[in-house]
Amino acid sequence: MKRNRWIIFIPAFLFILFNPSYAQEISISTNAVEWATTTPNISAGIALDKKLTLHLDLANNPWQFGAKEENKKIKHWLIQPELRKWLYEKYDGHFFGVHSQFIRYNIGGIKLPLGIFRDTREYRFDGYGVGVGVSYGYQWYLSPHWNLEATFGFGYNYIKYDKYACSRCGEIMGKEHTHYFGPTKIGVSIIYLFKSQK
Repeated sequence: MKRNRWIIFIPAFLFILFNPSYAQEISISTNAVEWATTTPNISAGIALDKKLTLHLDLANNPWQFGAKEENKKIKHWLIQPELRKWLYEKYDGHFFGVHSQFIRYNIGGIKLPLGIFRDTREYRFDGYGVGVGVSYGYQWYLSPHWNLEATFGFGYNYIKYDKYACSRCGEIMGKEHTHYFGPTKIGVSIIYLFKSQK
């Protein structure tokens, strides 16, 4: 049922994004930090007024690394909507944001940063996380259609997972959960801006 809610939300967001009556400006961007972790990603944004924008980040990592028997992976998909308030005007300078997120993951054989799962080299974790956070960012003007953005977010995630005895198969060791407080958004993004037709 929860998954169906997201499936309904995404087409509704895309309808608003490409319906000219809703926004004067639209942005499409991609995050170089996520690409550095081999995670393809895209973000779409719409301007709600002169200082308010709504964004939807989507990311998916479907890869397996190394030899098949090693089963190294950070497989996941992420949905992260965010509402931003710009201090000067939209897509220019400083902004503050609030975001929520849902992540589904299957990770094993690889050490992760930030101490989220301390034993991912020896064990496999299969589960999901939901959370909220706040963010700060800055956007630099490059040309009439191109901007550069840096952003950082901090927040909370409730993480639930099944823990397995080895990265490839193994016996399940139990169903567990944890509470995570820390970075929830890190980005250096290139943005393409265009105005919708009225």
